[in-house]
Amino acid sequence: MPLTPYSVHDLAEAVLGCVCAALDAAAADGVEGALGCPCRACVIPGAVAWDGCDAIEGCGGEGGAPGQLTVSVARIYPAGPSFPAEDRTVQGVRGCTPPPLTAAELIITLLRCAPVVDEGGCPPSCEELSEAARAVHVDAATVYSALWCCVPGLGPNPRRPRRFTVGGQRIIGPEGGCVGLEQRVTVALPGCGRCPGEEAS
Repeated sequence: MPLTPYSVHDLAEAVLGCVCAALDAAAADGVEGALGCPCRACVIPGAVAWDGCDAIEGCGGEGGAPGQLTVSVARIYPAGPSFPAEDRTVQGVRGCTPPPLTAAELIITLLRCAPVVDEGGCPPSCEELSEAARAVHVDAATVYSALWCCVPGLGPNPRRPRRFTVGGQRIIGPEGGCVGLEQRVTVALPGCGRCPGEEAS
């Protein structure tokens, strides 16, 4: 199955759904510190804007988990049999030879509210900081585990799990009243199959 115009976007949407479901499951299971999937959860173009860590839009007025969950595409590149290594084969020598695989590196970013200095200029208490830390750490473990469990099944053929590598995760912030995590994952997609304008054999 060749790469289609929607292959990358469909992958990003599927990863978003997988992570969101895992966050909701942790909250439903009563895990202390689990806040659930934020109401503001979307696939975004480019860099993340840190303006929605306290957002609850889209909840229909019924409340919901605060925060912002986004999936974005960091880069797309040709990969070969040694996935996730980049295929740097020189092209133009023997005509059009598309790569066997296309690698898509995704960034999952989850932001929550961070304790801030109060109106009197006092810093957050240790209890507030510890509660925020627990929530971030629960989110971190949940997102990390979710990718290992669901990415293999995101391919069109469940009998042939999709190849992927889970990259490093880092805690980001606090900044502007937000704190959270950034997780990277690189997933193998089919090569383009044939060059544009080339007739199918």
